[in-house]
Amino acid sequence: MERRRSLPDVLAGGIFVLVGGAFVVGSLSYELGTPLRMGPGYFPLVLGVILAALGLTIVGKGLVAGEALPFGVVPWRAVAVIVVAVVFFGYSFRKLGFVPTAAVTALLSTLASRQVRLRTAVVVAAGLTVASTLIFVVGLQLRIPLWGPWLSF
Repeated sequence: MERRRSLPDVLAGGIFVLVGGAFVVGSLSYELGTPLRMGPGYFPLVLGVILAALGLTIVGKGLVAGEALPFGVVPWRAVAVIVVAVVFFGYSFRKLGFVPTAAVTALLSTLASRQVRLRTAVVVAAGLTVASTLIFVVGLQLRIPLWGPWLSF
């Protein structure tokens, strides 16, 4: 009987274990407290342990009962456009403000797919910009500038 392994499951589970382990190690520098009086390190510790345990489970599944599925073609254009959109958001937020930065980021992210037309991307970007502004500025009342110094009116 041939044992099939799933490389994507093993890799994903390994990443979960690494991130969970990092949370556990990071939480040990804070006071843990008790379950009834939790300290600042308690929640990251519990979260890290759960994430690492989930990762070990996924690695085990990938080694024992994995499906032999190939990775397939990696959409490098989409990966590059998403990375550019995130970097753009990080670098231009303070200069342009929330509304234009969110709009451009949403537009770039939508255009990462070759199947989306420009008109659809603009409508989606406008909807996401309005929704995110309503959620973060109106709903959560975050004090973030809607328009930055480069676009001051």
